[in-house]
Amino acid sequence: MHFLDQAKIFIRSGAGGPGAVSFRREKYIEFGGPDGGDGGKGGDIVFEAVPGLNTLIDFRYTQHFRAPRGKGGSGSNRTGAAGKNLVIKVPIGTQILADDEERSLIADLTVEGQQLPLLEGGMGGRGNASYKTSTNRAPRQHQTGIPGEEMWVWLRLKLLADVGLVGLPNSGKSTFLNTVTNATAKVGAYPFTTLRPQLGVVRHKGREFVLADIPGLIEGAAEGAGVGDRFLGHIERTRILLHLVDSAGENPGAAWRTVREEMDRYGGGLDDKTELVALSRCDIVDSRQLKKAKQSLAKAGAPDALTLSAATGDGVEAILDRIVERLGPEAEVAEPDDEPGSDWSPL
Repeated sequence: MHFLDQAKIFIRSGAGGPGAVSFRREKYIEFGGPDGGDGGKGGDIVFEAVPGLNTLIDFRYTQHFRAPRGKGGSGSNRTGAAGKNLVIKVPIGTQILADDEERSLIADLTVEGQQLPLLEGGMGGRGNASYKTSTNRAPRQHQTGIPGEEMWVWLRLKLLADVGLVGLPNSGKSTFLNTVTNATAKVGAYPFTTLRPQLGVVRHKGREFVLADIPGLIEGAAEGAGVGDRFLGHIERTRILLHLVDSAGENPGAAWRTVREEMDRYGGGLDDKTELVALSRCDIVDSRQLKKAKQSLAKAGAPDALTLSAATGDGVEAILDRIVERLGPEAEVAEPDDEPGSDWSPL
């Protein structure tokens, strides 16, 4: 499945149905009078957060959503049927933004099953029966239905995870993700092998938590260098940041400081999150280099760095123990829903 975290869509609620012009035509009823019913209300546009989805890719191919209009009224004072509400299903963590210069936030759907009625359908028009008065016994006027509302909106997905992986490119994030979860993130001996966020579920000592890996940051990411800092939005909701620093790098302290500065420029509360720092790829350095790397980190401001090698598994248990300890008991995840999400569609 391709990953897409932003999409622009057009939405329109249903128009109200027209009122009817009708008169009673029944035997033995000489003066039947008007009996045109009102039109039905148009359908609303409703957004709903659903589980089992972590991409907006479906909205690349379906970009226009229109709710059905109400049915017209008819004789015998029959009101037209209301148009059915159009429920647009989005992943949990989706933000709905207005299509203006500021892209102002309309809603943030962060809870499973949360619904947002965004556009209301138009009211149905009045039939001629409603115009009858003591002086207007046979009215022929009626109302057409009120048009629905329409607008363009942006959808922006911010993944929900407990722990976010950050670091420079080639710092071992994808290898760590593959080791502790069932994810199959691409791993390669070149920068930017990760081009989109990856999610995995970690199961450790009877506990579960979600781990998110984002593309590596480089100096100038806030100005768009590398893949930029766009994907940092996916770790805004995390509770802990696991910052991996390559122990074989020339200057681990500078590498840690580079990523920290880019996160500080981005904002979003990342600078206030609990951060665990770990030296990765420790299997390819000797004890002297490892000691030097720790000293470099301590001098830069990260004195309590852990060590790990995702390739050999050394230090992984200790990292997971520390994460579980920091998450606390409230991080326990409820049992997953038995209903499959493979048949999901935006409609």
